[in-house]
Amino acid sequence: MIPSGASGCPVQVAVVGCGYWGKNLVRNFAELGALAAICDPNRAAADELANRYRAPVTEFEPVLRDPDIAGVAIAAPAALHAELTHRALEAGKHVFVEKPLALTLAAAEQLCALAERQDRRLMVGHLMQYHPGFTRLRELVHEGALGRLQYIYSNRLNLGKVRREEDILWSFAPHDLSMILSLVGEEPDEVTAKGGYYLHKTIADVTTTHLAFPGGEQAHVFVSWLHPFKEQKLVVIGDRAMAVFDDGQPWSRKLLLYPHRIEWREAQPVPQRAEADPVSLEEGEPLNLECRHFLHCVMTGSRPRTDGREGLRVLRVLARASEALESRSTTGPMQKARSNSAVQIHESAFVDEPCEIGSGTRIWHFVHILPRTRIGRNCSVGQNVMAGPDVTIGDGCKIQNNVSIYKGVTLEDGVFCGPSCVFTNVNNPRAEIERKDEFHATLVKRGASIGANATIVCGHTIGEYAFVAAGAVVTSDVPAFALMAGVPARRIGWVSHDGERLGPDLVCPRSGRRYRELGPDRIEEIV
Repeated sequence: MIPSGASGCPVQVAVVGCGYWGKNLVRNFAELGALAAICDPNRAAADELANRYRAPVTEFEPVLRDPDIAGVAIAAPAALHAELTHRALEAGKHVFVEKPLALTLAAAEQLCALAERQDRRLMVGHLMQYHPGFTRLRELVHEGALGRLQYIYSNRLNLGKVRREEDILWSFAPHDLSMILSLVGEEPDEVTAKGGYYLHKTIADVTTTHLAFPGGEQAHVFVSWLHPFKEQKLVVIGDRAMAVFDDGQPWSRKLLLYPHRIEWREAQPVPQRAEADPVSLEEGEPLNLECRHFLHCVMTGSRPRTDGREGLRVLRVLARASEALESRSTTGPMQKARSNSAVQIHESAFVDEPCEIGSGTRIWHFVHILPRTRIGRNCSVGQNVMAGPDVTIGDGCKIQNNVSIYKGVTLEDGVFCGPSCVFTNVNNPRAEIERKDEFHATLVKRGASIGANATIVCGHTIGEYAFVAAGAVVTSDVPAFALMAGVPARRIGWVSHDGERLGPDLVCPRSGRRYRELGPDRIEEIV
């Protein structure tokens, strides 16, 4: 059992991020007697919560070094989730991270593998899985009260909160996809999506996602932050009964069971309506129940209901839905892609179906892009490049001649790949042994540069704005801003955002940006 008050919990947790949602995590862990510390760059907001809940304010590094803090709860911006989670797991902490687990599949896979190697609990904040209404609905489905599942649909609609770091699909839909996957018990084999872009030409405000499952079940998810009223409703259709989980209703009617049936009379379907039967629920705040579950898993070593692997399954569906959004897709025939004036593809290049290529991207002579590869906006892909399958390349990347980017590699925005640099995806290849199930993911983070003829051994992360010198062989993770050289590569200094080598004063000679060391292998910009 988890202590329910401030008397103290044997598991102590630091909350990282105390903004719009993080403040609720602070409150709940404090009420459970488990709040050890608060971290947030907004010191005024952190101090206010610290005074209210009598918890210290500290930096992230001291939290990682503190042996009395067993876990961290991360509610930072989505773009920081992967990095903060990775650092916390490496430090031996259990991690509760708000959705999404990461913004790329490769990063999420690395986090799951790291948590398993470290034997740490990794839990993703899919809040609705802890709502008493959904918990009871899942029990009814698994007990067979609805019969065989046929169709599920979910609406998550509101006016705001409009975001700019992620679209409505990534902001709202993870909750619904998590619930649907939990009810069906497997991933869909077909995913299609359509979106509307009204406030920003590249950030979807409204999306409808359709899912088809191997067992015949189908589902759709409608999400919007341009809606006149708030609605959070999940409808589940079975061949024996139907259920509606409506979080906007009072507790007495949040979960309704409709024993409607379809009878066949003289080869005609005839609906048989029945009165709704309210399902009794034990009231409870979902976030409090979620926090309790995390603490319980840390204390007992049990697997969280929404562990990293569950988060990864949701991300896989999100990624497929993103690929399918019509306004960002070039999944039609090659002739259609060539006719798109926003994308320049040389006539000697081959682009296999399906692929996604962002506007402003140029693909030069003899390039081969394999299926399910995503290339962002305003990229340059040089002569004789091969990329894919299942590779993700961010916006503004420059990939020079004779580079092969194999399955499992993810390049974030603004990455530079010099001529003939090499990415591997198997650590011990043999021509006579098939090892396609042993590929290791490689992540190159935003703004990093890889020099000509350098080799990046798979399974590692190149930190933001790192610089790998020509001919270097990278055999371990590379810190952000690190200057790496040699075989195997070692850090020989630091570089700035502008790629300039930093002197002892850690001031960029080009831009004047200033940095400070936070440890032997970590620096940050002084803002």
